[in-house]
Amino acid sequence: MPAKPPETFHLDRFTTPIGTALLVTDADGVLRALDWSDYEPRMRTLLRQQYGALDLKTGRAPEALRQALADYFAGDVDRLDAIAWRLAGTTFQRNVWTALKTIPAGTTTTYGALAQQLDVPKAVRAVGHANGSNPISVVLPCHRVVGANGSLTGYGGGLERKQWLLAHEGVALNLASKTPSIAA
Repeated sequence: MPAKPPETFHLDRFTTPIGTALLVTDADGVLRALDWSDYEPRMRTLLRQQYGALDLKTGRAPEALRQALADYFAGDVDRLDAIAWRLAGTTFQRNVWTALKTIPAGTTTTYGALAQQLDVPKAVRAVGHANGSNPISVVLPCHRVVGANGSLTGYGGGLERKQWLLAHEGVALNLASKTPSIAA
């Protein structure tokens, strides 16, 4: 049986206030990955894990996607909802990643609360692992998930970016303890 030909995706680079974002879209212009240029090898690894062989060609993301991201970074944090995205991964991963979209901008949740929401309360570590493998950073807001004590935990794009994204969305951060609280 002949091998399945590699899927073709397009890679665009998009300047943001916190670095260059990598936008990976499919032939339909749907977002498949958003990561940071300083983490490009990790992004490529995650794409291979989720899609197998793929052909990643340089190409511009659709203007509507670029504009929604520009609007988000300019302060309209609800514009992320206008971005079409598509996921691979396991059923469990897709459930976690989809649940990230239910966390409103300006708020945070914990890994435990996310596991509870998914009706797998004992799977906190698995939820954390899936969250860490999120291929569509920012749009599927894994940065809104914090530790059980409210402290910032790891973020694939670096804790400085996580801090910036949360503050941008209105979460007040106590930087001494790195504990978020909702801005008044």
